[in-house]
Amino acid sequence: MNKLRIAGVVKESVVDGPGLRYVIFTQGCYKRCAGCHNPRTQDLAGGYEASITELLTPIFDAKLISGVTFSGGEPFVQAAACAELARLIKQHRKDLNVVAYSGYYYADLLTMAEKQQAVHDFLQQIDILIDGPYDNAQKDYNLPFRGSKNQSIINLVEKK
Repeated sequence: MNKLRIAGVVKESVVDGPGLRYVIFTQGCYKRCAGCHNPRTQDLAGGYEASITELLTPIFDAKLISGVTFSGGEPFVQAAACAELARLIKQHRKDLNVVAYSGYYYADLLTMAEKQQAVHDFLQQIDILIDGPYDNAQKDYNLPFRGSKNQSIINLVEKK
């Protein structure tokens, strides 16, 4: 079973997607966006390794959450492990949805998915994608679940 390098988790969040969410902050990001909300998650060697099983247990035990959010860092840096974890979450907790934040735009992820099976597999498990790099020049803290106007909320369920 895969392991995921993470910066940490938040067991209950209302700002990382719709409803009460369990948030997994993946470790590692190549983008280095100016004004990054989580700069400590950029180092690929930072954080710590957690097994998929270690991450699943508290999610399965969390009765009040409506979903799980993958944030970062950049979850697509570890697309295979994120895809596996998301698949198991949805398989065993059909009441939960999956949200992922990415510094890549959706169109770029689709192009990546043509060459990288793991990216394709992770996209297949995501219900809502919040895409695009944070852009400090377009910051707007009034946007739900986003920090800048260039970022979009994309319902991937409708696109499948």
